[in-house]
Amino acid sequence: MAEAKPTIQVVMPKLGLTMTEATLIEWLKADGDQVNKGEPLFVLESDKSTLEIESPASGTLRILVPAGDTVPVHTPIAALEGARDVESSAVAAVTAGGEPERPDSGPEVPRLERDPGVKTPASPRARALAGQLGVSLAGLAGTGPRAMIVTADVRRAAEAVPSAPASPVAQKIADDAGLDLTAVAGTGPRGRIMRQDVERALEKRDRRESPDMVPEPADTEALSGLRAIIAQRLTASWRERPHVTVTTEADATNLVAARQQAIAELGQKISYDALLIALVGRALREHPGVNVRLTEAGLEYLSDIHIGVAVDTERGLLVPVVRDAATKSLAQVQHAVQGLVERALAGRSLPDDLVGGTFTITNLGMFEIDAFTPIINPPESAILGVGRIVNKPVGFEGQVVLRDMMTLSLSFDHRLIDGAPAARFLQRIKQLIERPFALAL
Repeated sequence: MAEAKPTIQVVMPKLGLTMTEATLIEWLKADGDQVNKGEPLFVLESDKSTLEIESPASGTLRILVPAGDTVPVHTPIAALEGARDVESSAVAAVTAGGEPERPDSGPEVPRLERDPGVKTPASPRARALAGQLGVSLAGLAGTGPRAMIVTADVRRAAEAVPSAPASPVAQKIADDAGLDLTAVAGTGPRGRIMRQDVERALEKRDRRESPDMVPEPADTEALSGLRAIIAQRLTASWRERPHVTVTTEADATNLVAARQQAIAELGQKISYDALLIALVGRALREHPGVNVRLTEAGLEYLSDIHIGVAVDTERGLLVPVVRDAATKSLAQVQHAVQGLVERALAGRSLPDDLVGGTFTITNLGMFEIDAFTPIINPPESAILGVGRIVNKPVGFEGQVVLRDMMTLSLSFDHRLIDGAPAARFLQRIKQLIERPFALAL
């Protein structure tokens, strides 16, 4: 009797401690295709980022979950029949030969543990980054201790292999429809053109070419993915939290000078966001009543100070988090902010980049905005809105002089924070901006 060929179940991976589900954006291979281990297999979107996931083995692909569905983590979404070159990973499980289990056919199949004898030595951060950038660790030379693969090795490998201009499915749809992809903007990882990009372009072309259709004044796009998550969370925040906003104006002349001095002393770029995070971290340490959240057990005072900074990306608003902001040096804060913002703008945020914040700063000064009313980022209890720094005449030491001024707006949850404590907290931030040397005390 011939030995049954093994079948590998591909499951929706869990890419972060708080990740519970993800949307299967696109299959990069068709049902029945032969797939090689390490090839990009599908694209998922969580509330944090869009990622390409590679195949954990070679075999014949059998798709169980269609593109567009949102499923819980660890749910089987495909099977690889006749599996070869099996490398156990967070997306694979082994079953007996025959028909693969369907997602609702019974209890979850246990996942394989990696074989220590064949595991590619790599740091956890390097493995996470490799999955995000679609880089196979197989055959990759490591430069870390004992030839371990580190993040720098993964980045070099990603830069050496240019991203394909379009996924196979997107290319086939475009070819069948006679669509030129040169004018189509890709929304996938590293700018890759995905299926939804082609479908959107075809809809626009059909509207233009159809004589029976009345021209629409604007495009209509259904809320989905990150945009839908943002809408849901901010609606809940506004409905559940009684927002109160207090506003003050700070003299930022010394802050501007301190930034220039820090750049000269440290020999590196220092952003205003990094300075503000350091200042707010100090203020939160002095005013623990603002660093709170509401739980089922009651009011929880948070010992950790993790400050998020709002970043405008092509996918929507993301809030990467600088952890332990009150204990970091200014150079360390700048390094953390720069890495977080770069990954967010590139759509490569790591799973834990966007969780765990206890307070948020949102800065619209670059858009020449003076003041605004920010909405609290749940489950936090307060958020600081920062306006532009503008040189204008003000009264100073009995004279009218030109000073660099900025407006600060603090929105807070009035269930948990009273007006006077919130005002004292904002006053302390104003004092630190006007006397930034206090950070060294």
